[in-house]
Amino acid sequence: MVAQKGKDILLKLDADGTGDFLTVAGLRTKKLAFNSETVDVTDADSAGRWRELLAGSGVQRAAVSGSGIFKDAASDAHIRQNFFDGAIVGWQLGIPDFGIVEGPFQITALEYSGNHDGEVTFEVALESAGPISFEAA
Repeated sequence: MVAQKGKDILLKLDADGTGDFLTVAGLRTKKLAFNSETVDVTDADSAGRWRELLAGSGVQRAAVSGSGIFKDAASDAHIRQNFFDGAIVGWQLGIPDFGIVEGPFQITALEYSGNHDGEVTFEVALESAGPISFEAA
């Protein structure tokens, strides 16, 4: 992947459950992380006392975080309501020349902040809550 503009990464929400994704925020910073836990199967017979891992096991997860400004009042309301409901809804993260990550996520953190001479900003953190799909660009 060659250099891309960070502003082109889009976070979208399936607000009504129909599969129509709406861009919900003007995120200034965004981060996508994939993680996988390992299952250690090392025993007394492991060669040279080296750790052995069980392939294809463990728990995989995706985490999305970002900060910025809300696109509009409706976007703010959707995100805020999903947080307070503890809802698990469909989200998409589009990364130019990489692809689209899509799946169910739950909002695990929502923070608002602002300076006396600036706009109100927010930070959001999402954790995957089911299978995640990836469609290459």
